[in-house]
Order: sequence, then C-alpha cells, then structure tokens
Amino acid sequence: MRFIDTLVVHCTATPEGKAFTVADIRKMHLARGFSDIGYHYLVYLDGSVHEGRPVEKIGAHVEGHNTGSIGISYVGGITAKGAAKDTRTPEQKEGLRRILTELADRFPIKRILGHRDFSPDKNHNGKVDSWERIKECPCFDAIPEYADILKRKGD
Repeated sequence: MRFIDTLVVHCTATPEGKAFTVADIRKMHLARGFSDIGYHYLVYLDGSVHEGRPVEKIGAHVEGHNTGSIGISYVGGITAKGAAKDTRTPEQKEGLRRILTELADRFPIKRILGHRDFSPDKNHNGKVDSWERIKECPCFDAIPEYADILKRKGD
C-alpha cells in the first residue's frame, strides 16, 4: 500500500442538481487523456459514496500532489450558467464528512484540503487568498470545515 497523508476535496464542476455517476466522470477523464477516473471517491447527490480509482493507485486530481493523497469529489460545483457555487446537498455534506472521517481513521492523515488550496501563495502570507486561487474547486473552504476530523484524531 502506498503512503497517504493528505485528503483532497474536489467538485466535479458539473451543473447544480444534475446527477453524474462514476462512469460519467470516468468517461470525461478518459476523454482528457487520463488512464482512469482521477478521483478515488465520488459523492453523489443523494450522499452515497462510490469508489472511483482504487486507493492503491495514485490519483489524477491535483497536478504535482497526487502521490501521497486521496481525491474525493462531490458531484456539482457550478451553476447552470457555469459559475462556481457550493452546490452540495445536505446528503452530500454528510457523505463527504463520513468518507473523510473513515479515511482519516484508516490512514495517517495530516491534512484535509480543497483542490483550490494547492494554488500558489503569491504574497507568501502562509495561506492561499481568494485572489490567488487558480480554481475555486471545491467551491467552499475545506480546511476549516473538516478541521474537527483531524483534531479528533489527536485525542
């Protein structure tokens, strides 16, 4: 098994309320030249969690940061007109929290980040400010939202 210490939360950048499956996202990623779906887990609109790429295999979800990480994505993330938006359903919020907690219990997780947190810190203030983001994914701030999962591990 490969070493994993980071969980990365994503959105699929698909329209709010429109259902997509692992097969749908896999097809999109294959069309982009990926060898498989880039994410290890996908959270559907109903909150159910589905396996994508096997965890044993390095993902294709954050360029330059896939080796020690697992990619978890929720379906959605944009409006019908293509604007970034936190479109998570209450069920998706629960599903994300459930899978992140399970993975944090299974692996020595040190960080839970959003994809956007890998943008460069251009002003070197120790955080990625909104104006520095390359993308908005996952359209909410994953670090504070899931900080309690990591704190719980320290107890």
